[in-house]
Amino acid sequence: MATEDNEVPINAIRVFVTIAREGSVTRAAGALGATQSSVSRYLAVLEDYLGADLMERRGRRSELTEFGRLFANTVAEPIDTVYFTAKRMRRRNRPDANRIVVRTSLSTFAYSLLIPNLQAFSAEMGGVTVDVISSLSLPTSSENFDVLITRDLSVIEPADNWEIYNEQLVCVGSPNHVDGKGLSIIRSMPILNVTSRPDVLPTWLRAMNLTSKDIKSGARYDHNYLALPAVMTGKWLLVAPEIIVSDLVRGGVLHVIPGSRTPSGMQYRAYAVDRSDNPEIARAFCRWLARLCKKAAIPEAA
Repeated sequence: MATEDNEVPINAIRVFVTIAREGSVTRAAGALGATQSSVSRYLAVLEDYLGADLMERRGRRSELTEFGRLFANTVAEPIDTVYFTAKRMRRRNRPDANRIVVRTSLSTFAYSLLIPNLQAFSAEMGGVTVDVISSLSLPTSSENFDVLITRDLSVIEPADNWEIYNEQLVCVGSPNHVDGKGLSIIRSMPILNVTSRPDVLPTWLRAMNLTSKDIKSGARYDHNYLALPAVMTGKWLLVAPEIIVSDLVRGGVLHVIPGSRTPSGMQYRAYAVDRSDNPEIARAFCRWLARLCKKAAIPEAA
């Protein structure tokens, strides 16, 4: 990690920019996938080269010095430009030229709609492989993904984006229990709670001019993909995004209670990041996904 006197320590500068962006050596190490000791050594190399301290202790915390803030603000954008340009330039020699990584914060959406239809996209694109990863954490530019699908996260790097779905909520139940019945059934049949989406039930109740006192509270599940088997097989109701139950409704496994559809105000978006090694495929995937979501909508009569 040592450098000659006249050799600019580019790697150390990139590490320092990450430290400044993340706010600490510890978080920078996590973002870079490196050890704290390695990040600290890069910091020491850069301080030695510049002949100035970049970080200083403030009680139990470390903060950028005035010189460190000035240096970080000056070099951050050029370093990012070099990084993104290098990523784009290497794509011609990339061994996985027919592969993209899709990152999503919508695990039930991926389970119920996206993954079952990926073979159709692969066939349409001549055999493209789509890797799918799920995470609720904020995405960073150091992560390896080509497309982000999200409802509540944002991308802080250059990316094209598509509106793929304006979320609609519906109340569903097993046909054995809800066929031929209207909204009045919600006063007698327990509604499942999904703790990963605490906003859904209150939003739906307000739209129906109801309060929590008007319903029976059912069992709790962490995610919709855990609640779906329960509502399919038990005497429960579930208020959920229409798009994740659409195939089950079409297949007759679940039934939408008439008059229960309402917008949630949430919007699903797909981002194709500029640094993707396969930007054309990433953008084609986003366009395909928008079409898929449009086709997945349940007819109003359902």
